[in-house]
Amino acid sequence: MSTDILSGLPARHASGQRSGITSICSAHPLVVEAALLEGIATGSPVLIEATCNQVNQEGGYTGMTPADFRRFVEAIAARLGFDAGRLILGGDHLGPNPWKHLPSGEAMQRAEVMMDAFVRAGFTKIHLDTSMGCAGEPVALPDALTAERAARLAKVAERAAAEAGYDLPVYIVGTEVPIPGGAMEALDHLELTKPEAALETIEVHRRAFAALGLQDAFSRAIGAVVQPGVEFGNENVVVYDGAKAVALRGVLKQMPQFVFEAHSTDYQPQEALSALVRDGFAILKVGPGLTFALREALYGLDQIAAFLDRLPEEETLRGKMERLLLAEPRNWDKYYHGDAQEQRLQRHFSYSDRIRYYWPHPQALAAVDALLQRLDGRPIPETLISQYLGTLYPAVAAGKVKATPKALMVEAVRNVVRSYNHASSPTAKVLSSRP
Repeated sequence: MSTDILSGLPARHASGQRSGITSICSAHPLVVEAALLEGIATGSPVLIEATCNQVNQEGGYTGMTPADFRRFVEAIAARLGFDAGRLILGGDHLGPNPWKHLPSGEAMQRAEVMMDAFVRAGFTKIHLDTSMGCAGEPVALPDALTAERAARLAKVAERAAAEAGYDLPVYIVGTEVPIPGGAMEALDHLELTKPEAALETIEVHRRAFAALGLQDAFSRAIGAVVQPGVEFGNENVVVYDGAKAVALRGVLKQMPQFVFEAHSTDYQPQEALSALVRDGFAILKVGPGLTFALREALYGLDQIAAFLDRLPEEETLRGKMERLLLAEPRNWDKYYHGDAQEQRLQRHFSYSDRIRYYWPHPQALAAVDALLQRLDGRPIPETLISQYLGTLYPAVAAGKVKATPKALMVEAVRNVVRSYNHASSPTAKVLSSRP
């Protein structure tokens, strides 16, 4: 079964084996394609997750229901020749978050409908996230209430899986869950989850599941979300420091059923990713970092086209995206601060990569298509690839990657996926010594 790799993660970590899996959190077709191509190259399963805001029964910001998302991913897999039996679909942050502006009763009812839709569509990795308060509630809820709501959603998931005939889900739980998409403020340090809090999280969920007769479901809970000291904001990244997480990672010996799921690992250096997996943070989630790499490739190609054709700024992709971002600011204006120049910088180059919300927009699609048509069939000089797409130049010069726009964009994303897969491999070396 495709979920065997997930359910086996805790035992492999407990036995001393360093093994993990990358969680691809993106709905961009080129990102999905890049992840599946890496899966083909390595012969490994691919885990792709959709968040509750991206995909839900109401369409989310992608316009896709869970069933739509499955068809979307499977269509790309079929085109590439990727074995669908090695595809794992996950639902991320499944809970009342899209409707937290509503009273908790109504928000949870909608979350139950969403959960049913995800599981009936064959999503077998379920991250239960009920940590946020709804209308009239505090921002952060007591652990017991979070666990009670999580168990309520798990009950819906169990019934849906039994009726749909898919594998029974594996679950990820937790109460100290980072916000999706990264922090909104500059970061200089993070408060790690305390060991006793991690243990209490597991125990409170165990009791909540048992109260609903869901002991079997809880036996398939394999991951807990904690804060290991990694995060990214608009302008900076907090890198994992294993020395600070010694006590936290030590609690896995007391809860051998579990590994940790690490959120917001985007932009972590290779050695930090490897150290996370070594220390039991076996599920590495990455999202904005993938579309950030794609945007870098697009803007590099844009610079090449601008040089070759002597384009004025308003005719470039970046110029067109700036007009769109300013005309429709709702996806960035609450998150990017500072003066006009600082906001302009963040609109295009923030680690939070909120420009990713705009790529499906008709105007953005037309702008990207115009860029690709401009370069279609034209030789792209290697020297310009060296200048504007420097990280891709060695592979192009070695003849491993074609100097075509799509090949360059896909390779930019594959480079990120490759670093995660390397970190998750049992044979990968951790460059830093263990503290």
